[in-house]
Amino acid sequence: MQSIEKQIERSIKSKPKGSLVLPDDYLSYGTSTAVRKALDRLEDKKVIIRVAQGIYVRPKISKLIGQLVPSAEEVAEAIAKRDRIRTLPTGSYALNALGLSTQVPMNIVLLTDGSPRVIKVGKRKIKFKKTTPKNLMAKGKISRLVIQALKEIGNNKVTDEEERKILALLAKEEEKDLKHDIALAPVWIQNIMKKALTDGKN
Repeated sequence: MQSIEKQIERSIKSKPKGSLVLPDDYLSYGTSTAVRKALDRLEDKKVIIRVAQGIYVRPKISKLIGQLVPSAEEVAEAIAKRDRIRTLPTGSYALNALGLSTQVPMNIVLLTDGSPRVIKVGKRKIKFKKTTPKNLMAKGKISRLVIQALKEIGNNKVTDEEERKILALLAKEEEKDLKHDIALAPVWIQNIMKKALTDGKN
């Protein structure tokens, strides 16, 4: 047991400070119970800090503000990787991710094909909301966010400036992915997104 702890500690200390640590990273070192116990002891020794259930970080200390913890966004990504689930930012989180809103949402809402749950990271919350497979079929990194952002803004509420920003972002999307994702969107969103296809051909 000691050797598993030592091996994990050595591996963690070889990572850059601020790196996220997941129990699954060390399943080749021993049983999941042994790995969990080793991580608990390393947490007691302050080698790592728990930031959410089953997610730790190698602490990074700033001279100015003290201990830095990973953002809720980084934790959400780590959970998706750990649980091998698909996620899709929605609501104000999608608007922020696209740069359409400067407001950082206190609560991150992600559509997922995994289990619905709420995870607390500091003062923020990550909400995994169960959705239908169709909502997760979008392929484009930008277009999948655009669909969710437009749903959040609402039909007939998109300003000219927002539309201009969205079309500029969609111009960077792979055309085949954009065409695929347009077909998944509600008709009023399709009408906006299709402009990115015609604009690109002019």
